[in-house]
Amino acid sequence: MNAPVPADHRFTKLRPENAALLLIDHQTGTMSFGLQDLDPVNLKNNALWLAEAARVHDLPIILTTSNAEGANGPIFQELLDACHGAPVIPRMIIDAWQDPKFVEAVRATGRRQLVMAGVTADVCLTFPAVGAAGDGFDVYAVMDASGTVNAHALHAAMFRMSQAGVKIANTNMVLAELQRDWALPTGAATGGVYARRLPNFGYIFQQLLHHGIGTK
Repeated sequence: MNAPVPADHRFTKLRPENAALLLIDHQTGTMSFGLQDLDPVNLKNNALWLAEAARVHDLPIILTTSNAEGANGPIFQELLDACHGAPVIPRMIIDAWQDPKFVEAVRATGRRQLVMAGVTADVCLTFPAVGAAGDGFDVYAVMDASGTVNAHALHAAMFRMSQAGVKIANTNMVLAELQRDWALPTGAATGGVYARRLPNFGYIFQQLLHHGIGTK
């Protein structure tokens, strides 16, 4: 029996009611693993930005760790705090999409659009992103909330995921797509997350408040 052909998601847009956030291996050890494409301060900030926005838009969040009892260490505490009790799936399997407990947790959300970030981008993110896309999910790989060892690894990851139908994205793109209209009720909270994580946006946010953000 042939495997089902994945749906064509090229032209779909993120919708909060159909999306989930998956954060893979943002651990104290992996975050200091010699990341070269993105400095750890911005990587950490962007992971928190995603988590805070997911809460605003009621996205389920699933965290997973690789070998947390070993050198990779635990998830950094600020991210755990931002995720407010989201499940953490421990693994020893390198590819999270090969771990039945992780996949079961994802499927249990009922969401078909998966926003993913992971450290390192070429392994922790790429492998499950490609696996999920192959199973018919609409996958968004958030590159500025992921990190890896050099530019060659980053480019290889993006090319491989793109070839598999994964959408290459950044944090700002994901948040703007989820919000889509500043007049929606989530507008003020989304603007607040922007102002906190992208300080220069705070000036724009004040203007949005003046013009009735979040009034629909």
